[in-house]
Amino acid sequence: MTTAAPKPTDIKPPFTLETALAKVKAAENAWNSRDPERIALAYTENSEWRNRSEFVNGREEIKELLRRKWQKELDYKLKKELWAFSENRIAVRFEYEWRDADGNWFRSYGNENWEFDENGLMQKRFASINDVSIQESERRIF
Repeated sequence: MTTAAPKPTDIKPPFTLETALAKVKAAENAWNSRDPERIALAYTENSEWRNRSEFVNGREEIKELLRRKWQKELDYKLKKELWAFSENRIAVRFEYEWRDADGNWFRSYGNENWEFDENGLMQKRFASINDVSIQESERRIF
């Protein structure tokens, strides 16, 4: 009998190594769904984000940012890795690959700092991201 993978909101602080790893994996799975409605449910109603140079607040703005993101970043595939954690905070490094409408491939690298409320919802997300042009043959995330 297999059990379903936990949803991001099933994992609440204070974090242990095991729960921090599970939180990162659940977030990776959610983002790889490319479903803004699903992803936004992991954040508080008034969640604060910095994504690259854009600042957004709340679920509706998060959903709009994600819709715009995946209109531009086609065939998106993400890999996250736990970097550090504390009581209600997690830091991750990540990379993802995507192509633009012209067929040019990119790998984006970054770091995120996450802060959660007592219910396991992310109340703050600060992401720094850089893009590198790659050849399709250089892809390594499938």
